[in-house]
Amino acid sequence: MKSSTKTRAFVAFLASAAFVWTLALSASPQLHGRVHNDADRPGHSCAVTLIASGSFDHSVPPSLVSEPIPVLPFSQRPILSPQWVESLFLSARVFEHAPPAHS
Repeated sequence: MKSSTKTRAFVAFLASAAFVWTLALSASPQLHGRVHNDADRPGHSCAVTLIASGSFDHSVPPSLVSEPIPVLPFSQRPILSPQWVESLFLSARVFEHAPPAHS
């Protein structure tokens, strides 16, 4: 191998290792907190917060999902009564048997 090919392979390996390390830190906030002391602050921005948030301009930490608030069941259900609703098109049935156009 030429020295330029070895150099390119080494740089590609370092870039890949750095990207995998960044993905590992973005998946584990505790590990990210061990690497950076200020990782839990809102103004903290680094490659890990960039990958975690997916935004370059505003790399804020991803928002936490809270538990849904349980909904109380209804104590009384209204009793439904059937209603007959007359069709609006019943008066148009006279046009069903119109005289033929060519008699």
